[in-house]
Amino acid sequence: MTDITGRLRPRSGAVSRVMLWSVRARWGLATMVIAAHLSGLAVIATQLILIGFPGRLGDDLARGLITVSIYPVVAFLIGIGLAIRDRDAYFAWFDRSGKPTPEEARRLLHLPAGVTMRSLVMWAPGVVLSASLLARFTPENDFTVLLAMFTIGGLESAGLTYLIVDRLIRPVVPIVAGVLGATMHWSSSVFARVVLAWAVSGAMPLSALIVVLADPATSEDHRIRTGIYLAAISLAVGVLATAALARAVATPLRMLRIAVDRITRGDLDVRVPVGSASEIGRLEHSVNEMSANLRERLRMRDVFGRHVGEEVAERALAGGVDLTGDVREVSALFVDVTGSVAISTGLPPQEFVAKLNRLLATVVAATEDNDGLVNKFEGDAALCIFGAPIALADNATPALRAARRIRDEVLAAGELDIGIGVARGRVFAGDVGTDTRREFTVIGDAVNAAARLTTRAKEVPRRVLVSQSVIDAAADEERARWVKYGSVALRGISEPEPSWTDIEPEAPV
Repeated sequence: MTDITGRLRPRSGAVSRVMLWSVRARWGLATMVIAAHLSGLAVIATQLILIGFPGRLGDDLARGLITVSIYPVVAFLIGIGLAIRDRDAYFAWFDRSGKPTPEEARRLLHLPAGVTMRSLVMWAPGVVLSASLLARFTPENDFTVLLAMFTIGGLESAGLTYLIVDRLIRPVVPIVAGVLGATMHWSSSVFARVVLAWAVSGAMPLSALIVVLADPATSEDHRIRTGIYLAAISLAVGVLATAALARAVATPLRMLRIAVDRITRGDLDVRVPVGSASEIGRLEHSVNEMSANLRERLRMRDVFGRHVGEEVAERALAGGVDLTGDVREVSALFVDVTGSVAISTGLPPQEFVAKLNRLLATVVAATEDNDGLVNKFEGDAALCIFGAPIALADNATPALRAARRIRDEVLAAGELDIGIGVARGRVFAGDVGTDTRREFTVIGDAVNAAARLTTRAKEVPRRVLVSQSVIDAAADEERARWVKYGSVALRGISEPEPSWTDIEPEAPV
């Protein structure tokens, strides 16, 4: 399921509502812990009844039960008080309707292990004391058997306590993850859950069966009855524990699969709720980080592409940190505004910039539509490259088409006058700068020649001058649109450069 923000969320159920109530209610944690302890006592009492232990006490039955009940009652009351204290100590922030502090969040992750260890500590003296007291009332003096049964009951209670408390805090784990970030606690790992689920559903019932079978005082009928009972309990608890464990693993994995599928399809607004402090929780957090990093990379590529062009942005993002480049044959197109100083002096800055932006929008559209790259803006001028960084089989023809289109659209707008120069030659195309700051640029005689031709083109009626090398490399259809203008002297070049300009189309009859 997803909400309107694209956040994946699990289906809510009765168990989730009970666990959330246990966190909110003052007596909720105590109720769950008490239920786990009562289950341990029930396991012990049921086993004693099944093996016929009450009959061994004879006339001392009532006195023995009263004696052995003293410690469990005292421990029961102490446990209630400690559980209520735990609720106030671990979930006080929940009552404030706010987020926990980092220290409170870290403490909460220790709650399942802490409550379980305390249960073991409280059960330990009760197991030894109860076994010793009950053994004194039986002629067989069954201390070893009773100790084993009470120990199994205590371990069963501790295992259930852990599983219940670990499940109880799961609704607030997303809040904790929001405070601590990627976090994991060893006691909530999938390994710990699997081992405890196996112990509660398999190891403990089988251990109890071994104790019963090894007790010489238990009759054959009692052994058979107890064996059937323990096998049935093991099967029932095993199904429940396995189903709960499988659901606890399969549900978040299903959500992760859906999230990854959506990310693969390009939907980067997915966010998975972090539902545990286990390896799965770390994986959920990692998927969220991956989605956020991809969104940031896409945003950076978009912003970067607006500054340097999509091709250069892709090249930079895909490459390493080394400065790279190569020498290749390109066509360079240079555009410059005529009389920009006079225009900017007579206009408010905002109005001049608006005119300039409209010109540059035309330059970008014409260049990119012809597979070129606007390499850089230089004030009121622009340098466009055809053939780098993406090589073109024919880079002269698209450069000439772009030059004609830019000139026609700018002059048709009537806002600015320009000059355009196009030259072709071998240049270095690549990164210049340092490891911390670099720029993709093109360096070579073709760039210089294009800039010089632009200055002379401002005096040409058609406002475009191109070098002989560009015409020689262009396709026949495009070459037919151009006529030789003459040789022009360019600053910094000793020999006059043969130049061409385009033919003015005939006016319609």
